[in-house]
Amino acid sequence: MTLISTNTPTAELQALDAAHHVHPFTTGADLAKKGARVITRAEGSWLTDSEGERILDGMAGLWCVNIGYGRKELAAAAPRQMEELPYYNTFFQTTHVPAIQLSARIAELAPGNLNHVFYASSGSEANDTNIRLVRTYWAEKGQPERQVIISRWNAYHGSSLGSMSLGGMKGMHGQGGVVPGVHHIDQPNWWAEGGDMSPEEFGLERARQLEAAIEEIGPEKVAAFIAEPVQGAGGVIIPPETYWPEIERIVKKYGILLIADEVICGFGRTGNWFGSQTMGITPDIMTIAKGLSSGYQPIGGSVLSDEVAEVISGTEFNHGYTYSGHPVACAVALENLRILDEEGIVEKVREETGPYLKQKFESLTEHPLVGEAKIVGFMGSIALTPDKASRAAFASEAGTVGYICRERCFANNLVMRHVGDRMIISPPLVLTREEIDVLIARAWKSLDECHARLKAEGLMVAASRS
Repeated sequence: MTLISTNTPTAELQALDAAHHVHPFTTGADLAKKGARVITRAEGSWLTDSEGERILDGMAGLWCVNIGYGRKELAAAAPRQMEELPYYNTFFQTTHVPAIQLSARIAELAPGNLNHVFYASSGSEANDTNIRLVRTYWAEKGQPERQVIISRWNAYHGSSLGSMSLGGMKGMHGQGGVVPGVHHIDQPNWWAEGGDMSPEEFGLERARQLEAAIEEIGPEKVAAFIAEPVQGAGGVIIPPETYWPEIERIVKKYGILLIADEVICGFGRTGNWFGSQTMGITPDIMTIAKGLSSGYQPIGGSVLSDEVAEVISGTEFNHGYTYSGHPVACAVALENLRILDEEGIVEKVREETGPYLKQKFESLTEHPLVGEAKIVGFMGSIALTPDKASRAAFASEAGTVGYICRERCFANNLVMRHVGDRMIISPPLVLTREEIDVLIARAWKSLDECHARLKAEGLMVAASRS
């Protein structure tokens, strides 16, 4: 066995990584040439790499480290539970205390009558579960023909075959195909797709695509509509204010289930415990993961309304995972929720640091490369453009400019992601005002460097409007 540690030279770690580790959403050949950046430690909102560089994590890992890195309380909760009950399943009419406690706590926090939890190990698994849940629900109600789930293009609901099919990312659909029975409508991205409509008009137009799709498919065949309150991996797309009220009107009119994918928005990200509360919607099912444990343990789930749970309970639901409600994951999640609550982290995002971040983040529109800066709570995005007035896209292939900007951010020890030519942030909820200032300063510097390169290489060119 090859013995390595955090003191092993970076080049050796990178070579071993490239030789044996298959990375998600990564071109292996490119990574083999460049080498992965090796993260060795983390504390608060900061990462440290194998060269000793400190990096401000503007993405909270993958949208998930809500309470920040290095919380010893969570580190202690895992071995404590392992010593008492390291594992047992929840199949065959068994349960355990951590799953009972966590389920009760989630029911307390969740809005409305969302009082029942079916556990998974990730958001992808939970959204796979949702496909079977809603189809079983309708079958139990004597309407088995209700099979179709409507989603949105550019939505992200996970990477498993089922959850990827619910998502609307065509590049993912092209690798392995999709499951049948999912229909997609357009996303509420006014900046890129609103044309000459006002945001309010555009929000209504995009919401009414749901009604048109239901009528086209047949209301008797539609099971559910799934959407994130704010699209995360699609580019932090915050819908116009008219969008969600119209969606709620439509789902109620046709009696279909509403699934709110809260994998990113949940547990404080938008300044409330759930994005559904921020957007004023009442889902029948919520998908949860990520911030449930702040990423310290893999855990996710589907939170069901009383009515959905009652219908499902009438049959044996032939579905589950080995690690559904894993006791260690549940114990860590409980400790995470305790910290979020007792330290007032969600309220602080809503009332103090969130408004400060919003003010500073929106100031990025003063940069010549930034056309729009949108943010809610601790998730935001900026649209890069060569022409602010026309909201123009770049003539270069979509994502070229975003990738250049992302690389400049990383070089400046700031983690920001790009989605196409949008730059996005989702920092730990414990980010301080001083750290917000650092984030904005590094973002501005990276934008300056990106802008200079675009001008030098003749890439500040707008695409022609069709």
